[in-house]
Amino acid sequence: MATELKPIVSKENTLDLLDIRIGRVVTVEIEASAPKKSYKITADFGKFGVKTTVARLVNHTVEELKDQLIIGVLNFERRNVGTTVSEFLLLGPQFPKADSGEASFLTMPVQAKIGGKIF
Repeated sequence: MATELKPIVSKENTLDLLDIRIGRVVTVEIEASAPKKSYKITADFGKFGVKTTVARLVNHTVEELKDQLIIGVLNFERRNVGTTVSEFLLLGPQFPKADSGEASFLTMPVQAKIGGKIF
């Protein structure tokens, strides 16, 4: 387990460059073309649009994920995951005791504005 922190960086040169927003999960389905078991998730980010991602949230059921508030990075380059273009990065920690890369999701403890900025 790593115990060293990464180098110190400035907020202006890192966090301020990211567009991190609140979205609501609209649809969830198995992404059969992904290299590892994953879901294809569409999320509504309000005035920023409905976007798609592929995420390894497979320790959650489709029902658990649907309508959840999530946190996503909207301004990373798009990337292909299987046959799907992933348009945002859904943020979350590794699922406890799961295989590397299998994740849970960050959410809001209160109802928040869809598309709201995280800072």
